[in-house]
Amino acid sequence: MELVGSAQFGKREGECEPVRVAASAGPSSSKLEQEKLSGVVKGVHRKLRRKYREVGDFEKIWREHCEDEETLSEYALAMKNLADHHWARSCEGEGRIEWCRSVCQEYFQGGGLKRALEKDEKSARHSGSATVAAPHCQQDESHRMNHQSGKVRLLDVGSCFNPFLKFDEFVTVGIDIVPAVESVHKCDFLNLQLQPPLQLAPDDTNAFLLQLRSPIDALPAELFHVVVFSLLLSYFPSPYQRWICCKKAHELLALHGLLLVITPDSSHQNRHALMMRSWRVAVESLGFKRYRYVKFSHMHLMAFRKVSLKTTSDLVSRNYPEMLYIPQDFNNADEEDYSDVPVPVRSGFEDDQLARCFAELPDAPYDSDSGESQSSSAPFHELDDPVLLQS
Repeated sequence: MELVGSAQFGKREGECEPVRVAASAGPSSSKLEQEKLSGVVKGVHRKLRRKYREVGDFEKIWREHCEDEETLSEYALAMKNLADHHWARSCEGEGRIEWCRSVCQEYFQGGGLKRALEKDEKSARHSGSATVAAPHCQQDESHRMNHQSGKVRLLDVGSCFNPFLKFDEFVTVGIDIVPAVESVHKCDFLNLQLQPPLQLAPDDTNAFLLQLRSPIDALPAELFHVVVFSLLLSYFPSPYQRWICCKKAHELLALHGLLLVITPDSSHQNRHALMMRSWRVAVESLGFKRYRYVKFSHMHLMAFRKVSLKTTSDLVSRNYPEMLYIPQDFNNADEEDYSDVPVPVRSGFEDDQLARCFAELPDAPYDSDSGESQSSSAPFHELDDPVLLQS
């Protein structure tokens, strides 16, 4: 289920508490409607997090949530109305969709994939790797994967209203636990079953996708070129659920495919640099490598490319799932608006860790495959950083 962009914006964009309108100078009716709709969405998110704090069994909580058809229908309707009547005006919603499209165009049609593979080969040479020739084979496979059909196969998880369907360059499959439009398939992504990869020509694979019908309970592995998590991961109350989603995306993507992750944040771009560093390490542990990272006014936008067929995550020595945290994970019921939580004075150790993260700050665009900021193999000391245990 897609998370509304303003749901995490704090009091600047909308509040789920009762709207207080001054008699002499109240907001417009459109603004009041947006606040009401945002309140519906934020209320669902807060309820899930509150239940998770009280019960702790995220599987039980999610199962009950998926059975609450009244709440889900209200949520889907609010999301659809926000998209139709408010996001288009602010351009924030369209901006994230266009960013996803532009990254895909640059990567698949603009030579981005070829350049990334050349950098991989160069890095392998410098490191003395014995598999220097592998990128050439991967490049041939990637060319065959992406250009025979001329279409990019895209899975939009938590699609709600299927915003990518209007683009001709995509064969789009939109899924959601409660679709807001008929073109979106009903699917619980957390419990989606994976089947063996299809052995079909690209055109036949596209035809297979076009004949899918709701509900979708299983999909073949290595089926898509792109998986989109647009404002999705923060919907889940547990970091482990977010990690499961990323792992499932890795399994559904073909080699060199893209995972596009968008998560809301209205803070200035370096306030949550540690969190973005933590997310990057967690996602890359699954066999990804970050390709792009930018910060919009109200969200982070990240692109990861699949560089390994098998998941490389080591859950014994590293607690990677917990690294996919959001600030609200550390708040109690009265501190959901984390923008109002007092920030404690940092220690010298914390200042040192923050300095490490300045390499993570985005520009437009940020290419983590170039320069020395791409260092997923470097030790990650932030796991012991007390900043990660604070909101």
